[in-house]
Amino acid sequence: MNCSAKTPLLKIYKMSLTKDQIQDEALQAIGNLNKAGVSVSMGVGKTLLGLKHMHKNYNEYSEFLVVAPKKAIFESWKNDAENFGFEYLLDHIEFVTYLSLKKKSFDYDVVYLDECHSLKTNHNKWLSKYSSIGGKILGLTGTYPQRTWTEKGKMCQEHCPLVYEYSTDEAVSDNILNNYRIFVHKLYLNGMNDIPIKTNNSTFMTSEVKSYSYWHDRVSMADHNTKEMQIASIGRMKALQSFISKERYAKKLLDKANNKTIVFASTTAQADRLCTYSYHSKNKESKENLELFKTDEILKLSTVEQLSEGVTIPNLKNGIIMHSYANNRKAAQKIGRLLRLNPNDTADIHILCYMNTIDERWVGLALKEFDDKKIRWIDPIL
Repeated sequence: MNCSAKTPLLKIYKMSLTKDQIQDEALQAIGNLNKAGVSVSMGVGKTLLGLKHMHKNYNEYSEFLVVAPKKAIFESWKNDAENFGFEYLLDHIEFVTYLSLKKKSFDYDVVYLDECHSLKTNHNKWLSKYSSIGGKILGLTGTYPQRTWTEKGKMCQEHCPLVYEYSTDEAVSDNILNNYRIFVHKLYLNGMNDIPIKTNNSTFMTSEVKSYSYWHDRVSMADHNTKEMQIASIGRMKALQSFISKERYAKKLLDKANNKTIVFASTTAQADRLCTYSYHSKNKESKENLELFKTDEILKLSTVEQLSEGVTIPNLKNGIIMHSYANNRKAAQKIGRLLRLNPNDTADIHILCYMNTIDERWVGLALKEFDDKKIRWIDPIL
């Protein structure tokens, strides 16, 4: 892998880097490559980096294509273009979601894959054809796939190989982001028979211990890459999501919280149970609740996955993550909501984890890219 990232030697001469310097380093690493990927921390200005690359490749006949997983991301490109003096580029940019990429022509000077970790195998045909006629591809992300054998990893390596990387911890060291502390709270599964299970003719009671054991045994006995393995894995995940003991613990953390606190729940029902004010697609008062939270009129808000991307909340110093699911990208996005404070401030992130279950492995993988010195594993209370 050709990776021109920051090195310890560079740190000797530059005690800290500015956003402009980081973007300049990235542009230098990209150079004139036809395929390149850049992974930069939140707060560095990923979209602005893309616009600066456009500027370098611009002429009056240029045509650029920006691809993103959600239409809402297009607004960031438009806003940054207007705010940073690149509005002249907007007449030369087309926007499309990954879902509709295959419908586009190949008449573009450069294709920008925003959130390139969203690539899937079904994008391969279009991207390969575009590359074969000399098209340029720049992938932009905050979480470049680390597992090269996965679908996303293979696609990124093929179409936007990593040439520059700047991590969250580097951004903290350079005072671009505020500091953080991660507390992983280890919990025991509840052994009490307080979970009702409905069958066709009756209802019986089981416990978190028995329910997890049932699904985990099904996963262990299933053949790899089979439908049964998929069903059992999803069943195990859903069971862990539904267990009430994490909710009880999260409520205790909420009661003790003195700072503004956000809770990332797994489901809308769980979000509603955890906080009086929630933000999700099924709550008609979500927008109002979010505004109250932003302006400090309420200090506790629960939400689900959708708030983890693209939303900045002032003065947010405390967060609770109910589940991690081995996904470092999702974990980073959630933690990123708490890294927009002043550089001298510190945010506290609390992650709940069931002991002696797959949850321990998931949390470990989710936090793999974060500084071990800032992570504390807290043993359960007996």
